[in-house]
Amino acid sequence: MPASKLRMMAYGPDQLVEREGADLPSLGELPELPVLWIDVDGTGDGTAVRQIAERFGLHPLVVDDILAEHERAKVDSYETYDFLVIRMLDVAPKLRTEQLSLVLGQKLVLTFQGEEGGDPFDPVRERIRKAHGPLRAAGPDLLTHALLDAVVDAYFPVLESYGERLEDLEQEVVDRPTNKLLADVHKVKRELLRVRRAVWPLREALSTLGRAEGSFVKPETRVYLRDLHDQTVQVMDLIETYRDLGSGLTDLYLSSVSNRLNEVMKVLTIISTIFIPLSFIAGLYGMNFDRAQPLNMPELGWRYGYLASLALMGFVALTMVGYFWRKGWLAPKR
Repeated sequence: MPASKLRMMAYGPDQLVEREGADLPSLGELPELPVLWIDVDGTGDGTAVRQIAERFGLHPLVVDDILAEHERAKVDSYETYDFLVIRMLDVAPKLRTEQLSLVLGQKLVLTFQGEEGGDPFDPVRERIRKAHGPLRAAGPDLLTHALLDAVVDAYFPVLESYGERLEDLEQEVVDRPTNKLLADVHKVKRELLRVRRAVWPLREALSTLGRAEGSFVKPETRVYLRDLHDQTVQVMDLIETYRDLGSGLTDLYLSSVSNRLNEVMKVLTIISTIFIPLSFIAGLYGMNFDRAQPLNMPELGWRYGYLASLALMGFVALTMVGYFWRKGWLAPKR
């Protein structure tokens, strides 16, 4: 497994210290500033996680949850810190859910990303570097809100991409319903179900964090958490809307296939109906009676009998086509 990448940001209103390394000793002596944020990008083999757990006194159950990487969103309160688990989403190149474990202490924020790679925290880092807004002057609880807000904000582009995919699929279902298209609709529905499973527990977790007694979230920060909770409700509403749209596309596909089949059957039925009298005429004159008798089809010996029979067939066919047209069976009646 690749080694974890550690990034430290320690700051106060007038000072910022930023370092990177592969383990805790490589970050050097940790500065004594109002807020210390250590981000572990990729848990790897767990070495960095255990180093940090030993350094900051994390409970063994917390370490197990961090390394499990498949935990549902939740909040656990300990004596010296709060522990949160949420899931991050990404759709490039395919849907990926990644666990983010967060420890909030008195002057400490620890984040553990399950997989090494990109994260949505660059805007938060820039705000810290440039001292935009109240973040540099606030405590670790506001930093926790900023990180959670970045994760939730990243949900919306993911859902927007699913909305665009569903719109494209809807047009294709109407124009060209195929078995592959139906498989694509089911794939989107399965992925939306995965997104729902990742986001659904987050609402309760945020609500618990904002109301928990003894939490390290200050009262003035809880109003931000309530706003974040409202955003997760919006995310869930979008997910349910897109899931309903996906179910509607399945029904639309079945309706489109049924309509196309009905159109084909209508054409075949009209063709068969036109040929019924023609087959009768051809069968009638195909009976080999003795034409020496005057009542036994004397027209079989008529010089123009063949042409007359073809003309009769053509007249009957054109008459029936005209009748079907006037009824609106061949084209919509005006």
